[in-house]
Amino acid sequence: MCGIVGVVSNAPVNQLIYDALLLLQHRGQDAAGIVTQHERKFFMHKAKGMVRDVFRTRNMRALPGNSGLGQVRYPTAGDASSEEEAQPFYVNAPFGIVLVHNGNLTNAHAQKAELFNTDHRHTNTESDSEVLLNVLAHELEKATRGTSLGAAEVFAAVANVHRRVRGSYAVIAQIAGHGLLAFRDPFGIRPLCIGKSKDGTVMVASESVTLEGTGHVFERDVAPGEAVFITLDGQVHSQLCAERSQLSPCIFEYVYLARPDSVLDGISVYQARLNLGQTLAKRVISMVPPNEIDVVIPIPESSRPSATELAHLIGKPYREGFVKNRYVGRTFIMPGQAVRTRSVRQKLNAIASEFEGRNVLLVDDSIVRGTTCREIVQMAREAGARKVYMASAAPPVRFPNVYGIDMPTKEELVAHGRTIEEVRQIIGADALIYQDVNAMKKAIGALNTHIKDFDASCFDGIYVTGDITDSDIARMKDQRVVSRASDDDDVHQAQSNAASA
Repeated sequence: MCGIVGVVSNAPVNQLIYDALLLLQHRGQDAAGIVTQHERKFFMHKAKGMVRDVFRTRNMRALPGNSGLGQVRYPTAGDASSEEEAQPFYVNAPFGIVLVHNGNLTNAHAQKAELFNTDHRHTNTESDSEVLLNVLAHELEKATRGTSLGAAEVFAAVANVHRRVRGSYAVIAQIAGHGLLAFRDPFGIRPLCIGKSKDGTVMVASESVTLEGTGHVFERDVAPGEAVFITLDGQVHSQLCAERSQLSPCIFEYVYLARPDSVLDGISVYQARLNLGQTLAKRVISMVPPNEIDVVIPIPESSRPSATELAHLIGKPYREGFVKNRYVGRTFIMPGQAVRTRSVRQKLNAIASEFEGRNVLLVDDSIVRGTTCREIVQMAREAGARKVYMASAAPPVRFPNVYGIDMPTKEELVAHGRTIEEVRQIIGADALIYQDVNAMKKAIGALNTHIKDFDASCFDGIYVTGDITDSDIARMKDQRVVSRASDDDDVHQAQSNAASA
């Protein structure tokens, strides 16, 4: 999960891209980058950190041009500690191309070997995004041999990219001197939408809130398998480039990842979470009599709509029992378990008066590793709660996600190989209520009947691309172990430096 944006305008775009990335900050807090184009030359700045920290006035002044793209990074493949793997990525031939990518290629290892052995292209990092860039560059080179580059050649190249790569990918690329290209994988696993402003500026971004928050009018979602090519004068060309496509968006976007004020593939994220609260209420009533619950308290922030609806339906007060420190990032998307564990209590503080002597029902959007839940249950008890019940708006996360969410190994998942009772004991709650998988799909799917299925692989183990084997998951696990070991070394070094200071 990352946040990406691309813009073509008749005015400088550096500030516009910066503002867009701030609206996408929830999708990635590890690194940020912007590239602009001026007179066929790219200007780039990227670094590890939050958007507000990466870009200073001097950096913004060094990003001239009327078109460009940007990304906030959340690492799921490659080396999380590497500055080099911050995006955008650049390759100088053909034309000069920069690219940002949200998702995860499941055959990056095979494609990297093919790039080297057959296409004679070199990749310098472990990032699957650099692999994707080089595949695109090679296919653009093939499509333009003996001819100039136009929309037809761009779409032919994207069609071949779809034939070669597997996994999830929402992509925005800038081709020097020609225009902006955006495309989405044939299953539409990761979101991408397009909009325009009154002055003719065209923006492509991960979420609709990015368009609305920067003064653009949402036009539509990019369809699965579709490519959109925007020339530098603002003309928009589009074509379905995949041989077969079906819309199967990641259901975790609606559960947790996306902002509640976004609309993804025709579904309001906020309404989706309200619907999850409705179905969760039925589960709660069947397991814990409402007369044993004094108050419903959300775990900020993604669970609030579900908790509000649940409290209304079971007839119990809704209260804010935790205050969130907004200057600590989302713990789920922090790389490294050591950082994640330490951040929970820095992130939340309990309001003791809401817990003292009460049976509280805590509502979370999901339970992935169990780290956060265990700490929060303990915080509720320390604040004086008599009993602590835990309800999850999502089903148990039992399977690795291979499409760009940081849950790639079974061993990290608290629900994998365990019963609900065993999970309850681990997190220390008096009762644990999970959402049902089919109820979740029905609750969200009712908001757009054109979606026949979702990717819910982390809940049901069904991978929509149909090409994931146990060996693929094992390889991704091994890559993740190496990446996280490097990241943990950085954490330990930082702690050592702080102790010495």
